[in-house]
Amino acid sequence: MKTFKIVSLNISEKKGIVKTPVGKMVLKEKHGIIGDAHAGKWHRQVSLLANEDVEYMKLKLDTIVPGDFAENITTEGVELNKLPVGTTIKIGESVLEVTQIGKKCHKDCEVMQKVGECIMPSKGIFAKVIKGGEITNESIGSYSI
Repeated sequence: MKTFKIVSLNISEKKGIVKTPVGKMVLKEKHGIIGDAHAGKWHRQVSLLANEDVEYMKLKLDTIVPGDFAENITTEGVELNKLPVGTTIKIGESVLEVTQIGKKCHKDCEVMQKVGECIMPSKGIFAKVIKGGEITNESIGSYSI
């Protein structure tokens, strides 16, 4: 079991916009994050992006912060896009299952307009909530392949 840190937790009420940092979030089984636009009965309930990738993009635009790529959870210490679909991720008491690596950006994406380039298609991952619970910025994540 390998561990990683949570750098930022982020939510938005609408899809396709940057997300706002929050101190904690509640994950609901088979639903996603309470209060986030991407919650629902589908395979992309939670999005994750490594802070290392955010920092790389910061070299191109120094105003970039976690949440600008519309990721729900910004991590540190794990190369997320290398985790295979089906990987189990535990954060606090919550359990997620990786369901997709990357995604196609849509045309009117605020992220693309703000940053000019989006790393979610190649670096971001998506998961569904297997077991719910509350997580905070102090929560520790772990995974096993």
